Amino acid sequence: MSGAGIVEPILLGIVEGLTEFLPVSSTGHLILASALLGYEEKQWATFNIIIQLGAILAVIVYYWRTFLAVFLGLVKLEPTSWRFLRNILIAFMPAVVIGLAVHDYIEALLLRPDVVAVALVVGGIAILAIEHFVRRGHIVGVAEVPVLRTLGIGFMQCLAMIPGVSRSGATIMGAMCMGVERRTAAEFSFFLAVPTMLGATTLEVIKNHEAILHPTASSVGVGTIAIGFGVSFIVALAVIRLFLGVVTKHGFAPFAWYRITAGVLAFCWLQL
Repeated sequence: MSGAGIVEPILLGIVEGLTEFLPVSSTGHLILASALLGYEEKQWATFNIIIQLGAILAVIVYYWRTFLAVFLGLVKLEPTSWRFLRNILIAFMPAVVIGLAVHDYIEALLLRPDVVAVALVVGGIAILAIEHFVRRGHIVGVAEVPVLRTLGIGFMQCLAMIPGVSRSGATIMGAMCMGVERRTAAEFSFFLAVPTMLGATTLEVIKNHEAILHPTASSVGVGTIAIGFGVSFIVALAVIRLFLGVVTKHGFAPFAWYRITAGVLAFCWLQL
């Protein structure tokens, strides 16, 4: 692998790890980063999806005690653990149905940096509005979210199929609008990311396994993906703790203003 071949996945891995769990859109940032750095968008599209698993692994490692407790609770038939699993699966289902139905259209949008720029601005304004008008939630704990509200959160996640909307932002804001306390909303988003991104990555690997195993000049191979995966894992592991601290103390407004600024700058740059 050449020097440039090492630098590219490291840079994109850092972008993924920094943005996967922030309400700023990791996919949108990867698309913009690829465009700004002059990378071939189609060549790196599969890479950008698969390295998200590195960030998902960071969730599993960070919350390993929670996952272990849920597993043991399921074995012991504890109601709280079963409600936790039920809520994650219910929230996951809309993404499965809608994602499969509009997969080709989504792939076309994934190559549109201008869509990302506009979505960043619109999403930032939406976050500011929700932070200002929505009252503090009273539902604490992922297992305590009612079924219908869980389904609603799942549908909100589907908005993130538009690049730049942010999966974490859509689920967190949606949960807060449905009465979920801020930190619980963030953690619900983290846990929901596990099956969602596993599903998206599995679909991508099945579709492009030949290009991944036997890379050409127009594709990215296993070695490059592994570097991006590792970097995104390390960075995301640090970001999760930092994000929860910022959200607890300052809310989501800082991320909203960042989105608006980044979106405006990206849109201006794309017009040059």
